[in-house]
Amino acid sequence: MTVLEDRIAMAESDNTRQLDEMFQRLEKMPVPEGYKVEIVEGAIYMSPQRGAHWETILLIIEALRDRFGRRSKVLSDVRMDFPGCLNGYCPDVAKLRDGAEKDDEGRWAYEDVEFVAEVISKDTAKNDYGPKKTAYALAGVPVYVIADPYVGKCHLFTQPKDGDYVCDLSITYGGVVDMTATPLDFTLATDMFPRD
Repeated sequence: MTVLEDRIAMAESDNTRQLDEMFQRLEKMPVPEGYKVEIVEGAIYMSPQRGAHWETILLIIEALRDRFGRRSKVLSDVRMDFPGCLNGYCPDVAKLRDGAEKDDEGRWAYEDVEFVAEVISKDTAKNDYGPKKTAYALAGVPVYVIADPYVGKCHLFTQPKDGDYVCDLSITYGGVVDMTATPLDFTLATDMFPRD
C-alpha cells in the first residue's frame, strides 16, 4: 500500500466511525413516521416521504427487477457511506452489481453500486443535484438518475469523471430514460411517473 492509499484508508475509517456514532445517536431520537434521515457532508437531513415520491421509487424498483430479476440486489433507503466527508446516504433506489456482498460490519460498499436514483423532495433537492451528485461521481457510480415530480422531468447523469458526470441528459415525463449505452443496458419508461 502506498502512503496515499494508506491515508485514504485511514480517512475512510475515521468517516465510518463518525457516521456510525451519528447514526447511533439518531436511533435514540424519535423520527416521525414517513420521514427519511440521511447525513450529507456531516449535516443531518430529515425529509417527508410524499405519495408521489414513494410511487416513483416503487416504479423504478419494479422496472429494475423486471429487467434484472427478482434476486437482483435493488435497495431503497439503505445506508451506504460514499466518498467525501461524512456522507452516509440512503439512496431512494440503488442497484448493486451481481455478486455484491456486505462487509464485516454488515454494510454494502459504494464500489458495488451500478445505479442510483433519487426522487426530489423540495427541502433536499439541492443535495441531490449538489453534494450527492458529486459523491456518486467520485464513487464511480456509472448511472445516476434524478426524478423530479415537481417539474415532471428526469435527469440522467452518466460517465463519471473527476467528481462530475460528463454526460447530462434531461427527459420530460412520458419519455424513456435510455441507459442502453451504459454498463447497465436498461431503459426506464416515465409515462406512469406521478407529478406533485
